[in-house]
Amino acid sequence: MSHLTHLTRRMAFALAASLAFALALPAPSLAATRIQHLISPGGIEAWFVQDATVPLIAMEYAFGGGASQDPADKPGVGNLVASTIDEGSGNLDSNAFHERLDRRAIELNFSVTRDNFRGSLRMLKDNKDEAFDLLHMALTSAHLSKEDVERIRAQIMSGLHRDTTNPNSLASRKFLEVAFPGHPYGRPGTGTLESVPTITVADMRDYIKRVIARDTLKIAVVGDVDPATLGQLLDKTFGDLPARSNLTAVPDVAATAPPQRTFVPLDVPQTTITFGGPGFLRRDPNFMAAYIDNHIIGGGGLSSRLYREVREKRGLAYSVFESLLWMDHSALVVGNTGTRADRAGDSLDAVEKEVGKFAEDGPTQQELDEAKSYLKGSQMLQLDTSSKLASALLQYQLDKLPIDYLEKRAGIIDAVTLDDAKQAAKRLFGEGLLTVVVGREPQAATQSAGAPGIPPPPKAN
Repeated sequence: MSHLTHLTRRMAFALAASLAFALALPAPSLAATRIQHLISPGGIEAWFVQDATVPLIAMEYAFGGGASQDPADKPGVGNLVASTIDEGSGNLDSNAFHERLDRRAIELNFSVTRDNFRGSLRMLKDNKDEAFDLLHMALTSAHLSKEDVERIRAQIMSGLHRDTTNPNSLASRKFLEVAFPGHPYGRPGTGTLESVPTITVADMRDYIKRVIARDTLKIAVVGDVDPATLGQLLDKTFGDLPARSNLTAVPDVAATAPPQRTFVPLDVPQTTITFGGPGFLRRDPNFMAAYIDNHIIGGGGLSSRLYREVREKRGLAYSVFESLLWMDHSALVVGNTGTRADRAGDSLDAVEKEVGKFAEDGPTQQELDEAKSYLKGSQMLQLDTSSKLASALLQYQLDKLPIDYLEKRAGIIDAVTLDDAKQAAKRLFGEGLLTVVVGREPQAATQSAGAPGIPPPPKAN
């Protein structure tokens, strides 16, 4: 079977499985959800919600490490591992491995974040033994054959080439470089055009040996399986992994202090602006105040202040958003908008003015009350399937939150006062913004009368 045919079949089965899961009955209501702290006979721990509503099982899991464990001179190793680890293992080559997944509509995926090597497994209840067996094979006996590695490497390189002309990709990469110079968080997780060709199979096997181990493993499972059976499956899947990882220490780092502006030249009709600055760590006692502020200023979609000022009142951009990004060792607030090249100065000025106003005055009591109501009410929609609930439970573990966090969350939101929100707003934006502008030379832009333009900043290295 040709690779193209195999890929087409794989996408079709994945789509069908995705639709099946998406259309499945929802996860149990949060009020009825009982999260168990399951410990298998072999000592594997998991957060578990038993749900027999439909005969499905969803598992999310993560190992500590992620892209921050890539060698400094070879960013992209973890991403190449995640993209290749399921391309044949045990006695199955790539085609045979994926045909077994397809035949049973099993979804098996791997990915890398800055701090974690993550995976997900979804299946029908009747196919659980085969699904967990295939995951075990991928984790313990991945082939990483030259043919498969080179095929996946070519796909990654193709994406990296496309990124060189993608304003959003360029802006995101440059923003992280500016925010975290010389730190692993400042390196691109997918690698670079220079680094990816140098990654060897030995590099990949070394990454697997150092990262995939039981001591950093976090697991969340939601679905139609009893605790005893799940415990046996977890032992069978993860029990013979190395007991301890060998991770390179990643130092805590404070993001670059604003204000700072960087320009990346690119001859495209639309200018992309990425903006932000230091954020709040998840363990910060005022994190929830910052989370609510984020919703008000830029995370609330059509209701956010930035959307109203930049899109509705001035028509400068189709969309503008802003969000919190927290990692194990640092945190950011990051926003993005795109605008016509000749309106870039107007757009940036509008963003900076609104952010500055928010830093000085904070939200109003009405904005705070409405944001609280939305954030509490939207929780049900965000966790309305087994897969979403499993993903959330895994993230809560990675964030070191208590197992009863879902029950406490509404109370934590309600406890945020207007003074808390104002103080958080000042911390987030009081010093101004880190800004990356990707597009044509600012001098070529035509600014509206009286509007301050973008002064010519130094070009990116």
